[in-house]
Amino acid sequence: MLKLIIFAVVSAGLAYVSRASLRAPHSHGFYRFFAWESLLALILLNVGRWFHDPFALHQIISWLLLMASIFLVLHGVHLLRTIGKPDSQREDDVPLIGIEKTTALVTVGAFKYIRHPLYDSLLFLAWGVFFKDPSWLGGILVLGTTLFLTATAKVEEAECLRFFGPAYQEYMKQTKMFVPFLF
Repeated sequence: MLKLIIFAVVSAGLAYVSRASLRAPHSHGFYRFFAWESLLALILLNVGRWFHDPFALHQIISWLLLMASIFLVLHGVHLLRTIGKPDSQREDDVPLIGIEKTTALVTVGAFKYIRHPLYDSLLFLAWGVFFKDPSWLGGILVLGTTLFLTATAKVEEAECLRFFGPAYQEYMKQTKMFVPFLF
């Protein structure tokens, strides 16, 4: 019962933050909301097993993925804030939240190799949470999160092409979406 209450309360908060995107199904934020929802469900599914059998292989894999997630989100946010020069006055054709309103293309650090370090961070988080206690239901949720984040990234790339133009198109040729040198 407590998990359902937590899910409802956090979902309400996510819906509030995503309210403009939820009214714009063509925006990346629309798909991101569902990635967050499936990730939240996965966290609540596995929270009770977080520290169970800490030296099992699946737990070690989990902690490595979770550490990578933390690094990528901190690194990515820092670069977006310092180099991306977010501007709350940025005009765009889709709803954006604060840090997304960058005015300069970031092509250094993790962004030199992958276009979406923050979504990659969420992927590492999702798979790290999944490996806390692998199960069929967890597998469905982590695959759902992965699919929604991939859709989010693809839609966001179309938005970036409209905003940054040929510079972003060239950037796409030099980088991969999530996995350096592969995908």
